[in-house]
Amino acid sequence: MKKVVLVRREATDSSSSPSSSSAATNVRYAECQRNYAASTGGHIVDGCRAFVASSSGANSFACASCGCHRNFHRKVVEQ
Repeated sequence: MKKVVLVRREATDSSSSPSSSSAATNVRYAECQRNYAASTGGHIVDGCRAFVASSSGANSFACASCGCHRNFHRKVVEQ
């Protein structure tokens, strides 16, 4: 017998949500925080100062400078 998983999605009205804000936020990714020596108990970072998207498309998540995923770079939210 196969197991069936049902997903229920409800539409929410974002205009009535108290957590929504009208202020625009900009997100940029700063220095790379990938620890290359984590497996040995050390702390070594590569020195990449800012995330630069590779030229492979708009949804590129790899940094052209260091080759790391975007999640390794520190996220800075500016309002």
